[in-house]
Amino acid sequence: MKEITPQEVQQLLAGKQPIHLIDVRETDEIESGKIPGITHIPLGLLEFKLQDLDKAKHYIVVCRSGGRSGRAVQLLDDHGYQAMNMVGGMMAWDGEIV
Repeated sequence: MKEITPQEVQQLLAGKQPIHLIDVRETDEIESGKIPGITHIPLGLLEFKLQDLDKAKHYIVVCRSGGRSGRAVQLLDDHGYQAMNMVGGMMAWDGEIV
């Protein structure tokens, strides 16, 4: 599984490069804060939202600690999408949240 650190994600965001972030936490978890511009798709709904994603894009998947996002990355990989897991999840994130 491909992985990326929160610091690397922050560098990509600071570089104003177009990146595609997916947060797979539950709705109540999102209320505590999320990375600006991230798309929220709870893990349980991800399989049903695959048609909304673009296989030509690279996705970075985020959850609370990295476990659910790892499962999401595996699901995306299995369906032909390009995805990386942000290791440590939001617990390791010290960047901006909204």
